[in-house]
Amino acid sequence: MSASNAASERVLVVEDEPATRLGLTELIRTWGFTTDAASDGEEALSKITAFRPSIIISDLVMPRMGGLELLRALADDGGDYTVLILTAQGTVESAVEAIKDGAYDYLTKPIEPQRLKILLDKIVERHDTLREVKVLRKQLRDHGAFGQMIGSGSQMRKVYQIIEQAAPTSASVLIWGESGTGKELVAQTIHQLSPRAHQPFVPINCAAIPETLLESEIFGHEKGAFTGAFDRREGCFELADRGTLFLDEIAEMTPATQVKLLRVLQERRFRRLGGTTEVPADVRVVAATHQDLPALIAGGRFREDLFYRINVIQVQLPPLRERREDIGLLAERFLHTFAAQMAKPVTGIASEALRILTAYHWPGNVRELQNVIERAVALEQTPVVLPETLPAHVRELGGAARAADALAAGGPPALPDLEAGFDLEARGEEFYRHYLALALARTGGVQVKAAEMLGMSFRSFRYYAKKYGLRGGPDDSATS
Repeated sequence: MSASNAASERVLVVEDEPATRLGLTELIRTWGFTTDAASDGEEALSKITAFRPSIIISDLVMPRMGGLELLRALADDGGDYTVLILTAQGTVESAVEAIKDGAYDYLTKPIEPQRLKILLDKIVERHDTLREVKVLRKQLRDHGAFGQMIGSGSQMRKVYQIIEQAAPTSASVLIWGESGTGKELVAQTIHQLSPRAHQPFVPINCAAIPETLLESEIFGHEKGAFTGAFDRREGCFELADRGTLFLDEIAEMTPATQVKLLRVLQERRFRRLGGTTEVPADVRVVAATHQDLPALIAGGRFREDLFYRINVIQVQLPPLRERREDIGLLAERFLHTFAAQMAKPVTGIASEALRILTAYHWPGNVRELQNVIERAVALEQTPVVLPETLPAHVRELGGAARAADALAAGGPPALPDLEAGFDLEARGEEFYRHYLALALARTGGVQVKAAEMLGMSFRSFRYYAKKYGLRGGPDDSATS
């Protein structure tokens, strides 16, 4: 804990024994805190308004008003205080009762200064986290963002809530989500809101490193451990000391490396590759994957015991197609970022272009949207992004999805007035085109799946799709 962090905290010592009260007050002041003292609960209540403490250290048994009564009075006061209770050995049960009533922790007398210092450091870290969370909540209310994460829909609010709960703990976290949903951003936010925020955040993508080098990257190696190991090298566990290690795409980790990672998580110690000395590992692990780990466990490709170690808290990120209410917010944020980077006077998105973006199915999720907006800003020659500046496949599938959704919402076309004349062939083609578009929109542009949805052969579906100018997405292998 830095002195500047301590200086922002005010500590009120409440103790009826004068020598203990003076000694505690002076000791805590030497650690950088602003301090004041009171001889009992009643005097403490009278000092709170003027002194405005954030931390209160109170003896349990005092004349006039003891620690329990003070704690309950503080709860009624509605202020934001963290209370530490001091107790003699014979009243530990009462101290436990105080914790149930809202006290942060208790210390038995005689007080060990080092234990008190550790508790005060933890309280300061907790206060820093709570202040940061308050800032982020206000940011969410005002701008629809939570740190670097953008989105104010119900699904993302659930994600933010889990992040808030997970961040102050030391528990391992598993983030699951499709590629491009922002798993590393979640890991960074958890780190930034944790007591480890001022220590390193070290990300490593297990899928991007050759299998033969992954173990060395994670645990490090000694000189001569293998061909080409000319010097000792620190691995990610050492680089992330006292901080957070983010293991992206952990499902790509080899079985042998999984075993070593499990051992580190259990014992908090590891050995470098080729080494004999054990190195302590004070690291919080956050892992991420887009794969179905239970299915990999059933197939013998991922260790079940490791899964339970990393899956203490799970964060599930929704795909972008399931939180369409956030697409406009994300697109606008990306637009302003890229317009500033490129020094281009593009200030907004045309309403029709935004409707297309909202209707598109986004198989690449937020990352794909970011790339589309970057391209649009680079190519746009007007102050707003127009539909024709969007990629062709986004325009076509987004437009088809809009037409199909409108048709689905309104039901089948109403029967016309046959007396006034009616072109059955033309209306039949319109009917066919709309339902083919609906199926394409629902299957993300994959023609094989769309044909199955409509009970058609793929050959027939492909014929009519070509006839009506409908195309699948870029990932539709059947359209080649």
